[in-house]
Amino acid sequence: MARRCELTGKATQTGHLVSHSNRKTKTVFRPNLVNVTLQSDALGRSVRLRISANALRSVEHRGGLDAFLLKAAAGDLSVGALTLKRDLEKKLTAN
Repeated sequence: MARRCELTGKATQTGHLVSHSNRKTKTVFRPNLVNVTLQSDALGRSVRLRISANALRSVEHRGGLDAFLLKAAAGDLSVGALTLKRDLEKKLTAN
């Protein structure tokens, strides 16, 4: 399973820990991923996603999963989230 947020695309980064004496130690900075179940109001079902804690705050700020997906860029979304976005757009255009 990739260490990547399904909604924002946030992934691991590499870098250095720099000491006071300016020694550099390689390290990996990983995103804070959590498994959540979010409710889609338009589709009427719940969706399990592995997203970062920052993305969870963004979803709540935008007013739910549906509003977040409609504004999200397709390049950042995972395959599962992209199909969910397509289903959501089809459902909204049908109504």
